[in-house]
Amino acid sequence: MRASPLAHVPGMFTVNEETKVQSCLIIGVFISYLCFSSSFWFFRGDREAIKRIAYEFVEDRAKEGVIYVEARYSPHFLANTKVDPIPWNQKEGDLSPDEVVHLVNQGLREGERAFNIKARSILCCMRHMPNWSMDIVELCKKYQHEGVVAIDLAGDESLSSEANPDHRRAYEEAARCGVHRTVHAGEVGPPSVVKEAVEVLKAERVGHGYRTLEDQSLYRKLLAQNMHFEVCPISSKLTGACDPDFTKHPVITFRKDKANYSLNTDDPLIFNSSLHLDYSVASKYMGFTEQEFKRLNINAAESCFLPEKEKQELLISLYKAYGMLKSTPF
Repeated sequence: MRASPLAHVPGMFTVNEETKVQSCLIIGVFISYLCFSSSFWFFRGDREAIKRIAYEFVEDRAKEGVIYVEARYSPHFLANTKVDPIPWNQKEGDLSPDEVVHLVNQGLREGERAFNIKARSILCCMRHMPNWSMDIVELCKKYQHEGVVAIDLAGDESLSSEANPDHRRAYEEAARCGVHRTVHAGEVGPPSVVKEAVEVLKAERVGHGYRTLEDQSLYRKLLAQNMHFEVCPISSKLTGACDPDFTKHPVITFRKDKANYSLNTDDPLIFNSSLHLDYSVASKYMGFTEQEFKRLNINAAESCFLPEKEKQELLISLYKAYGMLKSTPF
């Protein structure tokens, strides 16, 4: 039950397979954080489809050379009971957010065994649905040792946590219980959204974070803290989050400043993209070198949400794949 990619997206350039992978094969081993909610949307309420798409998601990442992936989604968007309101104008059924998480975990585990990569998930709170957030953190706690590694907050950045305190309460509970935390912030919203994510919600990573550069004091502070930015070049062009000229993308500043960041696809189905294509863009338009690709993947591994023992094993795998000693400086 493989979902077909969406049709050509206006403004999206195309490259042939040879060009797409040429600059990436020198690396060949990747870490990735990305979203796959759109893949599920078409099959909301369908148990077997949800599990199968999670499995195929792992298959697709393995084909890209990924050895570890963190996939994020909102279980409430896929449920049709024990969720208020029931999304997408569905009739009430019998698939709860809890069971959605269980099914996704099953699909990811089966994909791990079949394709020999490691896959974990992050559960998303939605800014416009603060009443779901406490449910999300409880699911993170319940499945913390079964594949769910973190909580996320996504959606309209104009909706602050001050005005929607359930998000703050969920993140406080996550921190109290050792659940890792990332927040979509500074993609299109002002630097104040990033500041709220870090200082109020205690985010350990920032999704996108491009607008942080508009507040140099905040940016320098986050550099000093080694805050990790989850960067998605092609996505940021297609959403209008950044200048469509890739040579002006904020990640170039991150690169020059030796910031802690990773390259990711965001949502490959919606953007008709792949990790290889994002890497190709970075190489062709942004001045990325083999050394920088290695550095950012090491950063991604060091900033991932695996338990420390598994994280160290992941890092060792990368160092071996890149032919590096662990002490190799960048």
